[in-house]
Amino acid sequence: MQRVDFPASFVWGTATASYQIEGAANEDGRLPSIWDAFSRTPGAIVGSDTGDIADDHYHRFGEDVALMADLGVDAYRFSIAWPRVQPTGSGAVNHAGIDFYRRLSDALLERGITPWATLYHWDLPQQLEDRGGWLERDTAHRFAEYSALAVDGLGDLVSNWITLNEPWCSAFLGYASGHHAPGRHEGSQSAHAAHHLLLGHGLAMQEIRARRPEAKAGITLNLYSVRAASESDADLEAARRIDGLSNRLFLDPVLRGVYPQDVVDDLGETRWFAENVTSEDLAVIAAPNDFLGINFYSRHTVAAEAKESVAVSTDAAGAAATATAPSAYPGSESVVFVGSGAPRTQMGWEIHPDAMLDVLEMANERAPELPLYITENGSAYEDVVSGDGRIHDVERTDYLRDHVAACREAVARGLPLGGYFAWTLMDNFEWSWGYSRRFGIVHVDYDTQVRTPKDSALWFSTFLGGALGRSPAFSSSASRSPEA
Repeated sequence: MQRVDFPASFVWGTATASYQIEGAANEDGRLPSIWDAFSRTPGAIVGSDTGDIADDHYHRFGEDVALMADLGVDAYRFSIAWPRVQPTGSGAVNHAGIDFYRRLSDALLERGITPWATLYHWDLPQQLEDRGGWLERDTAHRFAEYSALAVDGLGDLVSNWITLNEPWCSAFLGYASGHHAPGRHEGSQSAHAAHHLLLGHGLAMQEIRARRPEAKAGITLNLYSVRAASESDADLEAARRIDGLSNRLFLDPVLRGVYPQDVVDDLGETRWFAENVTSEDLAVIAAPNDFLGINFYSRHTVAAEAKESVAVSTDAAGAAATATAPSAYPGSESVVFVGSGAPRTQMGWEIHPDAMLDVLEMANERAPELPLYITENGSAYEDVVSGDGRIHDVERTDYLRDHVAACREAVARGLPLGGYFAWTLMDNFEWSWGYSRRFGIVHVDYDTQVRTPKDSALWFSTFLGGALGRSPAFSSSASRSPEA
């Protein structure tokens, strides 16, 4: 398997998110986000960690861009911190915040790396949450206003825009299970947040189109291949429910202009959707995208009840559900996530590279001509720095190679896959897991901020033809060949 097995136009990149890497939480006019507040909630984050410093990318972005150039990637997907650009969530732009992303974008372009900017990767300004957050329709309009400021400030440098990252997580982990910021337990009303997020996406698309009609813009969804544990009617019903909440509740309005009625009914929100979702809303949400971003990590196997012979698996939050914990699947709390026997990452997520093809086909079926991008794909493992100073992350290297191979199969099948972004460039603040989970292909020593490419980074660089993979230190002691 080589880079030349893919079309010359295929985009290869890495991805990160602002709160996970930037640090500088109180510098240059930035005000708190919901993650700043949530990370200070007792018991919310493993180790009581915060993103106050994280990877200090705000000050070290030049070093990180140089790393990307050595890797050989041609694109970098980063997210813009809303409270850095518009600190209170409304009103005037904070020019110091825009200037940071201009410096970052300039540095990327100077090294031949194309910036891909995500407008929202979960760091809602806390002042907006204090007014109700995504449960309030007004937040969608505030998001459009912020998006306009970002595009006005960066549109001459950034031509690829993603409105939202994983609105499922924002709505259901944030407002149902409380596993993510803002940590609320609103049950089925979390679906109101889902609608307002998608409305915000559509309104932001309008702002992008008005200001930069030549730009490419879309949304990123986290999609799952969902399978029933058996062919029983009960297990098939469980699969319908989780596929509906995980996939169709977002794919159908974005690509077809309609909410799936069975999912709305499962949620118990039939009346609210009938009274609050207008035809105009649906038209805004379904305005054409230039691409669809897909974040893929695992497959769900579900059952109506626990199977004695099958181990319980973890859900999308990386945690096993309990009978008493608030669920991220309101209306379908009784569904059980079970294991299929496949190997798992440290997050408890099963490894199913073939399921990536399932989700690509799922999206392609709804919009056959729409370009698709894998905008996140990666794995967490307990990395160890060896005596030679290297991180021999064989499992992550295998994971990366096998999912790149799945991309090659997607292209061979004729699916309109246009690129792949590895998650993530470097170890960082992993949301409610704090610094206890490492997804990076570059190791970060959080005490010294020293970056060390892992063997997975060296494999990726060799595959891409990057300078890092050609370094004598790697070629003389590589633990794996890039051949598949």
